[in-house]
Amino acid sequence: MPSPVPVRRAGVSLTLCCALLAGATACGSDDKETKAAAPSASSSAEKQKFAKTRFVANAGLAAGATYQWIVKPFRAGKFKKGADGRRIALVKAGLAGAFTYNRLKAATKNAQGDPALSKAVAPLTAGIDALKDLPSKLRKGESTDSIVNSFDGVINSVKDAGKGAGAEVKDKVPSAGELTKG
Repeated sequence: MPSPVPVRRAGVSLTLCCALLAGATACGSDDKETKAAAPSASSSAEKQKFAKTRFVANAGLAAGATYQWIVKPFRAGKFKKGADGRRIALVKAGLAGAFTYNRLKAATKNAQGDPALSKAVAPLTAGIDALKDLPSKLRKGESTDSIVNSFDGVINSVKDAGKGAGAEVKDKVPSAGELTKG
């Protein structure tokens, strides 16, 4: 008389085989309607769902980089002619400026996914675009007072716009490696 264990094993293995066969058959379909109807991970609804989170992350990195490598050294006098470590401070500030511009552009793009943020950030795009050429000027040491004030002003405007739209931005200092990656 056969034992019940092999019958259970046969039933389980038969069920698994049928499930695999059905899954493989479903994946092999060339029907264009089923492919179009399947939701993707990057659909517009998903992007809008995390728009504020992405905005806060990108704007926070921009604010942290600006404060750590542009505003703080400027206030410490590192950008003045004859200051110790001036050249290194200016190069870091230039990298931070490029990083800040990149993250602010990404934050602006993220803000478009949320109606309240898009209205709040839209007036700031001209100011963000004005930062485009400033990192190279910072590296060269040209008119650092106005450049630092420009970066600080734009960052504060973005923070205020985010706070007004319910997405409070807090400074997050990126590592030096993140600065070089952009």
